[in-house]
Amino acid sequence: MNRIQGNIVDIPARRIFFGELEFDQGRISSIRPLSDQENTAAPYICPGFIDAHVHIESSLLVPVSFARLAVVHGTVATISDPHEIANVCGLEGVLYMVENGQRSPMKFHFGAPSCVPATVFETAGDQLDAQAVEQLLQRDDIYYLSEMMNFPGVLHGDEEVYKKIAAAQKLGKPVDGHAPGLTGEDARRYIAAGISTDHECFTEAEARGKLALGMKILVREGSAARNFDALVPLLETHADQMMFCTDDKHPDSLLLGHINLLCARAVAYGIDPFHVLQVACINPVQHYQMNVGLLQPGDPADFVVLDDLVHFEVLQTWIDGVCCAENGRSLLPHVESEIINNFQGRYLSPADFRLPVSVRSLPVIGALESQLITEKIMPDQTDFIESHGQLFSNPAKDLLKCFVVNRYQHAPVAGCFIRHFNLTRGAIASSVAHDSHNIIVVGVGEEDICRAVNLLMETRGGISCVAGEEEAVLPLPVGGLMSTADGYAVAAEYSRLDAMAKSLGTRLQAPFMTLSFMALLVIPHIKLSDKGLFDGDHFRFFGQP
Repeated sequence: MNRIQGNIVDIPARRIFFGELEFDQGRISSIRPLSDQENTAAPYICPGFIDAHVHIESSLLVPVSFARLAVVHGTVATISDPHEIANVCGLEGVLYMVENGQRSPMKFHFGAPSCVPATVFETAGDQLDAQAVEQLLQRDDIYYLSEMMNFPGVLHGDEEVYKKIAAAQKLGKPVDGHAPGLTGEDARRYIAAGISTDHECFTEAEARGKLALGMKILVREGSAARNFDALVPLLETHADQMMFCTDDKHPDSLLLGHINLLCARAVAYGIDPFHVLQVACINPVQHYQMNVGLLQPGDPADFVVLDDLVHFEVLQTWIDGVCCAENGRSLLPHVESEIINNFQGRYLSPADFRLPVSVRSLPVIGALESQLITEKIMPDQTDFIESHGQLFSNPAKDLLKCFVVNRYQHAPVAGCFIRHFNLTRGAIASSVAHDSHNIIVVGVGEEDICRAVNLLMETRGGISCVAGEEEAVLPLPVGGLMSTADGYAVAAEYSRLDAMAKSLGTRLQAPFMTLSFMALLVIPHIKLSDKGLFDGDHFRFFGQP
């Protein structure tokens, strides 16, 4: 029998009292009050934190490595969409994530990806049709249907989309949403189809509209997409309908904190701590029917010990009665993981990265700090540098070349111009390029752009940075998305590449994460796929009728 004393935070009863928690064989056997009052000199014991929507792949870590870092911050479980690896490796990729996650005490709750490939306007590595999705949903270790990004398919009655939704409903499993900017009657119809959550709201008005229709809204604060400030006021009035998530979080920021940071920010904003903990600890468990304890007798012994309910510094993290982290140190060992991939490497030449003068008639992508949406910009024609029938980057006007290279088959390179990366020299490239994860690169000169891409061809995936003779690469051999190395080592190497990219002039807070979303066609307004420049407002390529 294990015992621990502290201020017990009973969230459903909205009560805090000094008491003793007893647990044995992974479950809470009793909670005994020792006083009716708080003991402000004692630590606080509350249910563990849950990331209610995260793509583990975006941490560049396999699940067991992600867990090793996340438990330090009080995270005991996640709702994880294996959509990224599924777009690369299909069903094999989903099962890889499930099985790898089972090697860690952290409670990963994976979903069945609903949109693989995300659109027909890009080349992915595999596909999951309605039959494959239903087979996944029938598994006890698959908890929900992952984000339904194909909201046009929902609104227009796409048969395959509705088969997937029906399969989840038949099995009593939730359907996650993904509908940025969808409001009014379209939002009502989307929600009426059975879709229960959305993590893509970027204004309070949009979120309020969806909440009024019965949807659960996730407050997202990741490495690139940040909607906390816009949505946090809603926690005061809609705490029973909201959750916290990161969606995508790079390893360097995972070192600094996780859901605990959102709790501290919400309390600092003035939100009642009980509302904050309801959102961070309780709502995901109830919505997804998670196998996670809520600090009640008989529950799994999943809880965190906090210094206070202001800063949310985590003193200990317990999962199934096992202490997984203590005083900022992970107690989980590094675990070796297998490698799976789907990558057809080839070498390119600088000539592959030329842009003809006809491109000047197309709009330019405008990347935005802390957002997945982009601007559609029509630049002044005098901003383009032209020579011998070709267009060149113009760093003085923040007009850089951007390309997507098909990594699954040999095909022509697709290119355009992009703004707001502000590189004055060099290039950065990544095989993490949502959602199909072809290679995406942005840079100044063709030589550097080509070298940045070829470095990833050599490593069969990763992120790279090149500036003349200087170059660096972080290999990501698992699907071109994740490393099997120790998570702390990956975070350190990522930080080195991030610093190198910023030395080239970019002012973006997370340049590699921002780059990874420039091919995400399901987010407006303009993106680049391996097949061409895409109009996200009309769901077609520019130049098409």
